[in-house]
Amino acid sequence: MAETEQRFGEFVAVRRHEQGYVAELVLDRPKAMNAVSTAMAASVAAACEALAADRDVRATVVTSSSDRAFCVGADLKERNSFSDADLVRQRPTARSAYTGVLELPMPAIAAVHGFALGGGFELALSCDVIVGDATTVVGLPEVSVGVIPGGGAPQLLPRRVGAARAAELVFTARRVEAAEARETGLVDVLAEDARAEALALAARIAANSPVGLRNAKKAMRLGQGLDLRAGLEVEDAAWRATAFSGDRAEGVAAFNEKRKPAWPGE
Repeated sequence: MAETEQRFGEFVAVRRHEQGYVAELVLDRPKAMNAVSTAMAASVAAACEALAADRDVRATVVTSSSDRAFCVGADLKERNSFSDADLVRQRPTARSAYTGVLELPMPAIAAVHGFALGGGFELALSCDVIVGDATTVVGLPEVSVGVIPGGGAPQLLPRRVGAARAAELVFTARRVEAAEARETGLVDVLAEDARAEALALAARIAANSPVGLRNAKKAMRLGQGLDLRAGLEVEDAAWRATAFSGDRAEGVAAFNEKRKPAWPGE
């Protein structure tokens, strides 16, 4: 059961699980299948800013309150009323939602039930692990409506599945159902219940050192795209930041004393 809930505007909630160590960021605009309006984007960014600053959170799960969709991407009804100037003004707010999820310092898991299209799939791609279920459908339809994916997919998808497979998905704008998505690496885990599986995975992650988790994520994220020698230097810096922490001392002591660690988180 969720222990607490905090609202960020009308369309986003953050719930705490596992004594507050697991945060559930809930996309909560079900009537619009979580189409990302300007207000919703600002709320996602605000929720991520608060989570990033909370040293108690060891893992975050992004979920949806809709029974039909994780998120169907940008709110095209809102966009239809925009002038070019409006679109320019909105762009930093829209970007802040995707970068907010991408830059969460703790491990992040997307629980995808139903459609994850366009910016919705980009929110999932911004997480470290994507969990889906039999209803999952992902896709990047942007070129079919005269734009391009602008929430990170042109950068994140090739890193996940390779350049050619990413190009095919972006250029065709096709939708991919659960089995193919899992087979091709667009989704990492398929489960009977995506949210329950993602929360269980987050609980397993949250049992580990919070300092170790954040620095391991930093080593992997900052090392992507670097040559091996540079990547190893990034890794060494992250190792040093962890090796002399209270978590490392507690982890070694707990191992030798055959007990569960009580992580200080510093």
